[in-house]
Amino acid sequence: MAYKTVQAGRRSRELVHLTLHLIALLLELLGVYAAFMFNHDFNVEEMLTLNSWLGIIAICLFGLQWVFAFLTYCFPKAENLTRAMILPWHGFFRMVIFLLAICTAETRFVEIFISLALERNQEALVRNFTGLLIFLFAVSVTLSVILPRSDKLY
Repeated sequence: MAYKTVQAGRRSRELVHLTLHLIALLLELLGVYAAFMFNHDFNVEEMLTLNSWLGIIAICLFGLQWVFAFLTYCFPKAENLTRAMILPWHGFFRMVIFLLAICTAETRFVEIFISLALERNQEALVRNFTGLLIFLFAVSVTLSVILPRSDKLY
């Protein structure tokens, strides 16, 4: 989305895109580390739920996507023909990874809901509303990605 929202030259948009994704990757790794440390401190077994598997897969794919994109588009840069051939796959996998992350978040809400024995209280209402907002966020991001940039329409 940095390519569509940052009003600057191509090189600046690439730098913003790369930097934001690097920050996201580092924060994801910090989050996984914190989750494993929490589980270790409370003697909770890891990697037992669909949510944890989806999360690890999403983070690994995101990391691989970032490394391959860095090597292909930034340093040492592949040839123009190679970059042009890889670009559609880069776009496809970015959406797969994004939707996998959305599924991971939604499965966590389901896990929490089930673990609380389907209580009907304000917290359940907030949780369901948040899950709905995450879904709407996914729809809006997907729509913004597949629509052409407005400055290219004229």
